[in-house]
Amino acid sequence: MILLRRGGEHAQRALEVLLVKRSSTASFMPGVWVFPGGVVDPGDGEGEDGFRAAAVRELAEEASIELEGPGGLVPFSRWITPEAVPIRFDAWFYLALAPAHSPPKHDGQETEDTGWYEPRAALDAHYAGGLALVFPTIKHLEALLPYSTSAEAIEAARDREIEPILPRVIGEGDGRRVVLPGEPGYD
Repeated sequence: MILLRRGGEHAQRALEVLLVKRSSTASFMPGVWVFPGGVVDPGDGEGEDGFRAAAVRELAEEASIELEGPGGLVPFSRWITPEAVPIRFDAWFYLALAPAHSPPKHDGQETEDTGWYEPRAALDAHYAGGLALVFPTIKHLEALLPYSTSAEAIEAARDREIEPILPRVIGEGDGRRVVLPGEPGYD
């Protein structure tokens, strides 16, 4: 769930996204800042409806922000973990607007902090060593850089065709790196 901050009293602010810091004791990606999300539970349903319901539920669990339902979610991307990675996932990312007056609160179990970040500020903090981000989060923040408002980002996402992104790991040892379709070394 890539939750974007609304206008209103924030109209003079640049586009901001909600990030949550995963618990330092988590077995998968401990201590990193990510978008709220998780697995589809049996009660969420199946297919697209299940993905959307899971995104809404996970946002409420991890950041204490309740959405009115999955209808306002706009598909943004789909990422499938590289085959070389031992823990794999097939993740859908959705854009949504945050309800007015709903500050995030971490749950103290899955998440230990929350915050609103302008995409450029989050990336700058990451490269300065102050905000641990993972590759998909970095790439989504980069994809949001061209947009100055949440409305602009959501409107652009409505026209996107969602093609699965399957990154590849290339190279050996310390020279290993992740590449995306279309980048040198992918094919």
